[in-house]
Amino acid sequence: MGVIEALLHDIAIPHMVKVRQHFHAPEITNIPEAVRQALKEAEVLKRILPGDRVAIAVGSRGVAEIPTIAREVVRAVKAAGANPFIVPAMGSHGGATAAGQKEVLEALGVTEAFVEAPIHSSMEVVEVGRLENGLPIYTDQIAFQADKIIVINRIKPHTAFRGPVESGLLKMITIGLGKQKGAEAAHAYGFQYMAEHVVEMAKAVLQKAPIIFGLATIENAYDRPAHIVAIPAEQLIEREPSLLQEAKALMPRILFSPLDVLVVNEIGKDISGDGMDPNITGRFATPYATGGVEAARTVVLGLTEKTHGNANGIGLADITTRKVYEAIDWEKGYANALTSTVVNTVKLPMWLETGELAVKAAIKTCNAIDATAIRMVRIANTLHIRDIWISQSMLGEAHERTDIEVLSEPMPMNFS
Repeated sequence: MGVIEALLHDIAIPHMVKVRQHFHAPEITNIPEAVRQALKEAEVLKRILPGDRVAIAVGSRGVAEIPTIAREVVRAVKAAGANPFIVPAMGSHGGATAAGQKEVLEALGVTEAFVEAPIHSSMEVVEVGRLENGLPIYTDQIAFQADKIIVINRIKPHTAFRGPVESGLLKMITIGLGKQKGAEAAHAYGFQYMAEHVVEMAKAVLQKAPIIFGLATIENAYDRPAHIVAIPAEQLIEREPSLLQEAKALMPRILFSPLDVLVVNEIGKDISGDGMDPNITGRFATPYATGGVEAARTVVLGLTEKTHGNANGIGLADITTRKVYEAIDWEKGYANALTSTVVNTVKLPMWLETGELAVKAAIKTCNAIDATAIRMVRIANTLHIRDIWISQSMLGEAHERTDIEVLSEPMPMNFS
């Protein structure tokens, strides 16, 4: 037995109970029809002329039903007599390469075959203006040269700043379409000024680029589409703040807090820009955003397959595993950190040989007052927190809540 194993040998991992969290969750059942209805209500397709080349901007986030949504927009553009194509709008993601960004889209299901349109990926940008402080404003060259641009994105709270506009259409216009250079410029002064810069930069792009409308989705607590709305370009700045408030009201959360230990099975860029959404975990990379659960220790057990080794966000954990360490593609995470100027997200926490040892280390170091009544929650990832596991000591609390359904008897934690 090694030194680490000996130090953790007597640490007991509590039995865990599977529970279901219930949230208010309106959901769209017919995605294609919802897209068609949104486009019809906003009357935005009238802005497309026969023969137009129309760039449809799609990002790297795990937006629910994004392949279907993109395909319906493609079909609507074709029905208007125009020629649609997809452009990746994801800043520096995909390793800040054209091929990498196309691969990210394909991993999300946005393939040329499925969406019925070609994907034109490039990191080349054009400068469309400058802020008063001198920061340059960029946009995707291929999209800029198109006759029209449509932007598709989910609206939700950001992971590193707060403001009237956070993660959504305007941010995609500013940072997503700006590619690596645009993302770098927007992050140059840090997240302290991000809320202001996103709007001001988006204004400049909207004035110079042929953006005709944005298609916004809002997701419910179970990451399913709850609302799809098309917004004419000239109304984006006015209308996005109210949609952000709607999104915040529907956000899920871990209903138990505070915790001694939070265990996260997997993190990845397909889950959140920060690997695991700080709005859920309470682990924020900057001091400009707050929220989420309060946990003394956070453990990460794995990376998602779709993150392709990008472990951005691992630095927000306290403890991880050898499996995670060996799966990390450092260049991908470092590209994100250098672009965002936030470097603590790619620091490596303590890593141990196995998931079991990692959890034991978290329990040992969480400084719980009563070691026999550890308050621990285990989640699959921050996108899926409907069904979670809680430690046996929390079972009484679960039974007292009307929004918690107990699904299992207490059982040992499974590390297979």
